[in-house]
Amino acid sequence: MPNFIAPKFTTLGCRLNAYETEAMKELSEAAGVQNAVIINTCAVTAEAVRKARQEIRKLRRENPDAKLIVTGCAAQTEPATFTAMPEVDIVIGNTEKMQAETWASMAPDFIGQTEAVQVNDIMAVTETAGHLIDGFGTRSRAYVQVQNGCDHRCTFCIIPYGRGNSRSVPAGVVIDQIKRLVQKGYNEVVLTGVDLTSWGADLPATPKLGDLVMRILKLIPDLPRLRISSIDSIEVDDNLMQAIATEPRLMPHLHLSLQAGDDMILKRMKRRHLRDDAIAFCEEAKRLRPEMTFGADIIAGFPTETEAMFANSLKMVTDCDLTWLHVFPYSAREGTPAARMPAVNGNAIKSRAARLRKAGDERVALHLAAQVGKSHSILLENPHMGRTEQFTEVHFDAPQIEGQIVQATILGVTGNQLTA
Repeated sequence: MPNFIAPKFTTLGCRLNAYETEAMKELSEAAGVQNAVIINTCAVTAEAVRKARQEIRKLRRENPDAKLIVTGCAAQTEPATFTAMPEVDIVIGNTEKMQAETWASMAPDFIGQTEAVQVNDIMAVTETAGHLIDGFGTRSRAYVQVQNGCDHRCTFCIIPYGRGNSRSVPAGVVIDQIKRLVQKGYNEVVLTGVDLTSWGADLPATPKLGDLVMRILKLIPDLPRLRISSIDSIEVDDNLMQAIATEPRLMPHLHLSLQAGDDMILKRMKRRHLRDDAIAFCEEAKRLRPEMTFGADIIAGFPTETEAMFANSLKMVTDCDLTWLHVFPYSAREGTPAARMPAVNGNAIKSRAARLRKAGDERVALHLAAQVGKSHSILLENPHMGRTEQFTEVHFDAPQIEGQIVQATILGVTGNQLTA
């Protein structure tokens, strides 16, 4: 007889995956699933899929008697890859993983469970992002999924085929959930999604993300801090700009999906903005909110990128006044148009990524130095660490109350943290 174990979960990839893992924990627990190991995979790069396979082999060695279930974006886009692995028992798609009946079919110990592959056509999914969780994150910050999927087809990106087309959670549902989170004591809520600025396009009257932000802040006056995760600056609407200008409870930190700073590369990526659009957005956001800080995703070594084209991306770091960089060395993703374009030399890709990261480190150092002597409102994630409005980490020697917002003067800088 195998030893029964409670379900164990491993999450790879983005914040949305982590959110959905929390939902799966609730669903599997409610169904009474036992003796299972579940890995929630990422498909954003070929390297992400390689890591998923590596992790699956490791999990099988550590859990020889458990059923091993693979789900997430890689399972959705490449079900055959994982079905063929001898370590894998069941493959579940991104829609199926969020359905109670999927988990009920496996309880309590997979007796009668015969369907090894449960992956349907995600492009046919039209319902909104389903399972809502009250309180994923730290005890101070909660994440609320308001959107899933993407209608755009950037040439480097496999994600729409893992997530499906864009679907929005209605504003009323979002507001009810945030009200519950505030009642539970959360002082900050982060709105998340795959393509957040497309929120509302599939809802009656096609509201925009700015409409949702303004409604949340108006209808939930007790919410101290609202944050929005990664956005596409070209899709930002007038109401979101108004919120940036007039709503102090909307945090002055935006993570931008820029990807490149050269117009030809942006066109080959099939992005919807040009270099000047990104610069204009950042300048306007800073004008409306001088304390605004930006993070950004930038790909180094996209196919056909010359040294001169890369120089334009590198210059974007200062032109857009970026602080927090997420640098991705380009990795060909089979099934995407970019994978068929002329590739850049691998050493050149590594070198360009390193130069971008160095520029990012310099920008972080400038930002940290500029905060010394300033007073900040800091949300405590644990007794010794919190984050400013701009999401900068602050270390406290004296213990603080976790989950509280404290006002403190920045005394100095240690590594990549401020001290207060």
